[in-house]
Amino acid sequence: MRGVPDLVRDAVGGVRWYLRQASGEAKWDEYVDRCRAEGRTPMTRREFERHRDAHREASARTSCC
Repeated sequence: MRGVPDLVRDAVGGVRWYLRQASGEAKWDEYVDRCRAEGRTPMTRREFERHRDAHREASARTSCC
C-alpha cells in the first residue's frame, strides 16, 4: 500500500505537469531537446516565443466555419 507522502508527491507532480503543458513550458523543453538530438543550435527563448506567436496568428481561424 502506498503511503501519504507518495500520494502527495504524485499529486504535486501531476499538477506540475499540467501547469507546464498549459503554460507552454514543455514545448520549449521539447524544442531544445530536439535541437540537441539533431545537432542544431536552438534559437533563444525570446525568438522561440515570437516564432510560436507568429505561427498562432498566421494559422488562427477568423470564422467558425
